[in-house]
Amino acid sequence: MADEPTLYLIWHDPTAAPAEPIDLHGDGHPLADGLWLVRSALTRSKLYHRIKWQLPEGTALLCAPLGDDPDGWPKFKGMDAGALAWLRRD
Repeated sequence: MADEPTLYLIWHDPTAAPAEPIDLHGDGHPLADGLWLVRSALTRSKLYHRIKWQLPEGTALLCAPLGDDPDGWPKFKGMDAGALAWLRRD
């Protein structure tokens, strides 16, 4: 595990979502179907694999670390409500 939580951008093919909600292994906020911002203490590799194991085999998946300060946050428009407030919360 990492010492401090890292901000990640997670995407998976939303048409392959499992019936049960995905355990994000951290604090997460949805941006759109299959697209999440997640703060997790797990390394990128561990987070990727733990999410991968919850999805149907062969599902497309992306797990990318982001800078967790305003200069490193993604720019976005038209995403689910509350994403910017969620980022600013910490």
